[in-house]
Amino acid sequence: MSTSGFVQDKEMRPGWNRPPLVEPDGEGELLELAMGPHHPSTHGVFRMDVALDGERVIRLKPVFGYLHRNHEKIAEGSSYLASMPFTDRLDYMCPLTNNWAYALAVEKLTGQEVPERAEYLRVILGELTRVVNHASAIGFLIQEMGASGTPLMYAFKEREKILDLFEALTGARMMVNYMRFGGCRVDATPAWLDGVRKVVAGLPKFADEYENLLRSNEIRRVSAFYAPNWP
Repeated sequence: MSTSGFVQDKEMRPGWNRPPLVEPDGEGELLELAMGPHHPSTHGVFRMDVALDGERVIRLKPVFGYLHRNHEKIAEGSSYLASMPFTDRLDYMCPLTNNWAYALAVEKLTGQEVPERAEYLRVILGELTRVVNHASAIGFLIQEMGASGTPLMYAFKEREKILDLFEALTGARMMVNYMRFGGCRVDATPAWLDGVRKVVAGLPKFADEYENLLRSNEIRRVSAFYAPNWP
């Protein structure tokens, strides 16, 4: 097999001069293909530069660092406020904390003060978002270790309760567009705060149940036992 084109420019393409994953065995040129940048099933946006011998992957180089939706460039032509909805989409598991971070940056630039009630409300929403993020992240991790379905569904069970609260307050479950410079878009009602108290009261039980599920899970325990000696 000829790999002349592959070798000639390898000095200009860092990462391509490493040993191949497998030795090519066909006749002809390697097919160099850029897969992506794409999002689905990759937990983020990145590109994979691959060299193929038929359907066999000979070399692969992951290329990271792509923007999610070109948010920074879009913001150059938008007002500060019009950019707020884009922060929801930078990490759809943490829309409210992304709103908050952007609001804090603009408030620091403009010297705006935030009312105490709005500060408390932001903290409550940020902590609820953190529960959603961490529980879901653990669920996805355990699923990818082989415990398909159950741990993730346990996480999503609690996530749904919190998303119900987000929807009641902001009108949306994920793309909330809630924070505003100097405060929040709408205030929380007493009934909403009662709902938060009810959900939070159940979190210790959920955490204990979730930990027990994961620590006693046979698939995870077997994976941890064999992983250090995996070929």
